[in-house]
Amino acid sequence: MTTNAERVDAYLVAGGKYHDIDFARAELLGLLAEHPHIRVTVAPDYEATSVITESAFLISYTCDVRPSESAQVTLRDWVESGGRWLALHGTNAALDLPRPNGVEAPRCFPIWAELLGSQFVAHPPIHLYQVELSDPNHWLVEGIEQFETDDELYLMEHCDLQELQPLLHTNWSGEATGFAENDWGESERHLVQYLRPLGAGGVLYNTLGHCRGHWDMQPLMDYYPVIERCSWEQPMYHELLRRGIRWAMGHSA
Repeated sequence: MTTNAERVDAYLVAGGKYHDIDFARAELLGLLAEHPHIRVTVAPDYEATSVITESAFLISYTCDVRPSESAQVTLRDWVESGGRWLALHGTNAALDLPRPNGVEAPRCFPIWAELLGSQFVAHPPIHLYQVELSDPNHWLVEGIEQFETDDELYLMEHCDLQELQPLLHTNWSGEATGFAENDWGESERHLVQYLRPLGAGGVLYNTLGHCRGHWDMQPLMDYYPVIERCSWEQPMYHELLRRGIRWAMGHSA
């Protein structure tokens, strides 16, 4: 537990569709509470940019939350000037559904995708897959053994892969059933966690952490039959989040 008496203000965006946002919000607040000097503002979207840019760092767990262009530009400038952002799971996702050919991922926020270093396109059905270390000497993943998790395996587009610092990845090829862009037959390495440096700041993106409860698919489905917690049940995921929070606070080890 951190004993630094100086107050640190953080901003948590938790909102969106098709996920148990209440669960994710509570889990993240619990991890932040391990640092008693952190005070957290919580919001469902990114539009209160003046408060975000006055915060020491930003954490996000969202899905299909599409920021206004002005919010995208402001947050990009904030990161470039030194802001740190721990972005989780569906932060990079825009979804259009239902559609005749499956769930579509409209390329509707290019500034956002460039800032985050990726845009979600599809995922195969939740299944067990191996998470491997891309950079085992980096302190954010050092000492973490490769692990299996049952989660949504994010298939993404990257504006410039060379700008990213891969930390975790998996290897997979196959079909993303239910998505319009479903053919991922070429064997390919997919990033699971990476750093996206930008100016004096940066984004740490982790794609893991899907969660869904019985009532989170409305209005598409009144009652979802399964409670999904995925990587939230993995001790390794909680360790990754703890290190991510430390990184967002400005730690370098």
